[in-house]
Amino acid sequence: MKKIFFSLSALLLMTLSACSNSETNNASTDVTSEQGEQLVPLKIGVMPSMDNIPLIVAHEQGFDQKHGVDLQIEAFKSGKDRDAAFQAGAVDGINADLIGIAMYLQGGMDIKITSATQGQFDLIASSEVQDITDLKGQQIAVLKNQGPEFAAEEFIKQAGLSASDVSMVDVPQVPSRVELLTNDQAGAAILPEPFVTMTTAQGMTNLGSTLDLDINLFALTFTQEVIEEKEAAIQGMYEAYNDAVKWMAANDQSAYIQLFIDEIGFPESLKENIQIPEYQEAFQTKESDIQRAFDWAMEKGLLEKEIDPKDVLSNVYFK
Repeated sequence: MKKIFFSLSALLLMTLSACSNSETNNASTDVTSEQGEQLVPLKIGVMPSMDNIPLIVAHEQGFDQKHGVDLQIEAFKSGKDRDAAFQAGAVDGINADLIGIAMYLQGGMDIKITSATQGQFDLIASSEVQDITDLKGQQIAVLKNQGPEFAAEEFIKQAGLSASDVSMVDVPQVPSRVELLTNDQAGAAILPEPFVTMTTAQGMTNLGSTLDLDINLFALTFTQEVIEEKEAAIQGMYEAYNDAVKWMAANDQSAYIQLFIDEIGFPESLKENIQIPEYQEAFQTKESDIQRAFDWAMEKGLLEKEIDPKDVLSNVYFK
């Protein structure tokens, strides 16, 4: 069983690499619509994630062209590569978690959140663990000083435990976290999709997602300079996003399920196991979510200045 799982992990990594290369090679800077109108390119840096699907559908179905924008979704294999591209101006904006955004602000970048996205982290445990309280005295594999550690501590807190009741282990690479679980070297791990589906298909226990914590950790963010330069394009992106959400709701999942395999890396063999989110039209990040994440970042010393959530939110689309 473990050999089968490692094969799936290897296949996933090759798929993610292919997605990243494909997006990079296909990116264009001078595009016109079918009517010959000049389109404004808008490049978004992402990690392979389910919350990117409406953006991908918006481009594939031509909804972006309808609203005067050429959406270019570039998938990165690591958060460090995505962040480096953002800092270098190689992408206009990124889909990131609120802890990462706090660290950008601490670093002095003038960035704003333009909307929330529907991402999530899940707490996956070995099959012997059936409740979060069973993790007392065990290790939880996370990415420290980032969203995964924040999520793990929130899960522990809501279960009535304290951070000292468990040991947070820094494991940056997601496949390595899965390997620790598989080899019984960690009691649990914070994982994104498609690893959540892959591990639960192997009999591991899903103890909940960040959505159960009543917090949305993920958001689209752009520099203020890009927001000012490409205001109409960003507005067009959200109109196209909403069109994509409506299109997905009106069509059978068979019309877009392959995107979850091609763009996110779900193994074809687990096609029937994919739980597609109920996507909603674009919505703004809640100030309470930002405050909660920023408070944690300050406790950890990642953010050293008080920031009012209102000052982080852009009104480029949500007036």
